[in-house]
Amino acid sequence: MPKIIENLREKLMAEARLQVNQLGYGQITVRGIASACGVGVGTVYNYFPSKEHLIAAFMMEDWNIALSEMLIAPESGDARSLLHSEYKGLSSFVHSHQKLFSDPDAIRIFSSVARDRHPMLRRQLSEPLEKILSDSGKANASFLAVFLTESLMTWCLAGVSEEELFSVLDPLL
Repeated sequence: MPKIIENLREKLMAEARLQVNQLGYGQITVRGIASACGVGVGTVYNYFPSKEHLIAAFMMEDWNIALSEMLIAPESGDARSLLHSEYKGLSSFVHSHQKLFSDPDAIRIFSSVARDRHPMLRRQLSEPLEKILSDSGKANASFLAVFLTESLMTWCLAGVSEEELFSVLDPLL
């Protein structure tokens, strides 16, 4: 009789996350993840068609958590507070996935996915900002929201400090 493991999908993602952070992208295998979870390789493939899908699943889960925290954090309802919250959330997300963002093999594998997902991520961050800017009477709120969000994403990934970034963004707000 097959053994039943509760929350196996979540356990597989947690183990993949752990191994990526400890070993790096190139050193992990579906076999290693399966072994650590006490299941066969085929069982992992029942949940995820590839190592890349497994990694993408935990990253998407982490992104959704970070996004929800970014968007509920600012209580004042002003653009600057929202941007600071987004900066902190993005920085935390980037930091928690630093091994993937700095691994040449992972970059090669995931670059097309990142290119495809970039507009969606930008939209998720810019829409609440656009509403705030529009409500406050800012001219070109839609353009400004996308511009600010794109700047935030680009410079956050590049490791620009919050102080340096906001010294440039503040005059636009």
